[in-house]
Amino acid sequence: MSSTFEELAALHASDGPLAAIDRLIDELREQKQYHKLFDARLLRRKFELGLPVDRPASLQDVPDDQRKAVEETYVEAAREVGALFLEQDDIPSAWMYLQVIREPQQVAEAIDRLPVNVEPDEKTEELLNIAVFQGVNPVKGVQMMLRCHGTCSTITSLEQALQNMTSEQRQDCAKVMVRSLYQDLQDSVRRHVEQRMPMLPPDATLRELITGRDWLFEGGNYHIDTSHLNAVVRFARAIEPPADELDLTLQLCEYGAKLDPQLQYGGEPPFVDFYPAHEQFFKAVLGQNQDQALQYFRDQLDAEPDEQDKPLLAYVLVDLLMRTDRLDEAVDVAAEYLSNLSDDMAFSFAELCRKANRLDVLQKVTQDRGDMVGFTAALLQPSEPAKAEAAS
Repeated sequence: MSSTFEELAALHASDGPLAAIDRLIDELREQKQYHKLFDARLLRRKFELGLPVDRPASLQDVPDDQRKAVEETYVEAAREVGALFLEQDDIPSAWMYLQVIREPQQVAEAIDRLPVNVEPDEKTEELLNIAVFQGVNPVKGVQMMLRCHGTCSTITSLEQALQNMTSEQRQDCAKVMVRSLYQDLQDSVRRHVEQRMPMLPPDATLRELITGRDWLFEGGNYHIDTSHLNAVVRFARAIEPPADELDLTLQLCEYGAKLDPQLQYGGEPPFVDFYPAHEQFFKAVLGQNQDQALQYFRDQLDAEPDEQDKPLLAYVLVDLLMRTDRLDEAVDVAAEYLSNLSDDMAFSFAELCRKANRLDVLQKVTQDRGDMVGFTAALLQPSEPAKAEAAS
């Protein structure tokens, strides 16, 4: 080590400061001291620009007119160091750098290559935090979490993390949870049925296993943690068709509806009657008895006595109407109950009106509210067909 210091001093004396810094950078790469390598690359850039070098990684001492030059090197160095840490399978250290420059893809790919079966240790917890809670690869994180910590802990973690995920990530995580719980429940019910009927078809679905066998539920019997069942069915509302997991969820609801009433925990309106209501929800999404399923939620909205709860019920109905391509009715319901919601509520009344080619409704609603900006914006917006015609 002392020879390296001597070499750096000799280079500085003979060939100048930049030669010494370049040798430092090469040495740090060879020794795989990647944190120091990041500092050294910024040290070089700051020295070139005549800036203070006592805190090489800090941007606080960089004047505005030189900030862009230093930031470019900062990004390049972070990208290099992040990639080098990934080569060493050190995902947490790589994420420290790639997170700052908003380049998560390499880390997501590295997590994707990890085995699902992992030991529950400190390193695993770091990986799960990056994958799930920081949204780098939540699907793989959920798969690993299920194997490592089990269903209960995974549900608790998802409840906390879902709100920060994209709609696609929520949907994909919900699919993982549905498949996992469905398999566990199917296996448990199958074992129960085989106690009386040992020669079952090997590919019998959960629906086939419970049909005509009410004795499975006698005495308040159940085959899986009912709180887990409740949570996974809720998660599944994020899934969009086409998806096999939608029918699996419908089967979970059919099972739940057969449980003792004390085990059927209620939900928020319109899912107070939890499993029957969700059966109607997923039938509507799947196109099974769709008119009847949608009418269930219309009736729920009409019968709700509390005006403060009506927007909650209307939100579900509008969501279903949009999913089933009944946009005119969706606009009418939303105009009555949801037009005052801000766009950060994952619902945009203006966008719905545009998709339905009902900008006249948007203009009327904004005028009635005295919203001159919203009204003018509605006047300026072309409908969806107009956009398509312009593009052609």
